[in-house]
Amino acid sequence: MLAAPRTRLVALAARACRGQRRWTSEDAAVASNSNKKPAPHNVSATNATPTSSTGTTGAALQEFPEDAEKRRTLQAPNRAGVWAQSQRPREVAMAGPRFEQTIMEDQPRPLAAIELIHKQPVRWQHKRQVSCDGGGGPLGHPRIFINLDKPQVCWCTYCGTPYANEHHREYLESLPSTPYPLEATGDAAETPVSQSNTGKPFEVR
Repeated sequence: MLAAPRTRLVALAARACRGQRRWTSEDAAVASNSNKKPAPHNVSATNATPTSSTGTTGAALQEFPEDAEKRRTLQAPNRAGVWAQSQRPREVAMAGPRFEQTIMEDQPRPLAAIELIHKQPVRWQHKRQVSCDGGGGPLGHPRIFINLDKPQVCWCTYCGTPYANEHHREYLESLPSTPYPLEATGDAAETPVSQSNTGKPFEVR
């Protein structure tokens, strides 16, 4: 019931406005200038903005496409491929628009533990059997016993620490290669031998 009178009032008001003054091109220019919206941000320019501590100290971070592609496809900085059947290749996972305009150098890239454990030198033992609990305490694992009778490097199935019998040292040193280094090489990933089990309860390595 009230829609018709209200519509007529709006129409009469519009006619009165048109009768007082006509809309000109100058009015349109003034209106467009006063209400001008800012230009949209250029997404492609994001790579030019420093995104790491290197950039904040005056050295702008620059990423080359070849280096970025190599970092994107590597499964880890120290391993190229996957190490488990259930693992998805990084080259397949990090694809699509989600990872565009992403500086790979700034992304978290933990090292693969499966490669780091093979930097550990062999722990030579004079016994035929050795026990390993990962150092004990909250950083350890259930104690297991490893048989060292065979002339080979035997490793813990929990933490991967390698062991071998001193009786087989000469034979192992004659081999062209071994899965673990037979002596310490000074690699940064090596764990000191002092971080081992001492037999004390609730010890922390």
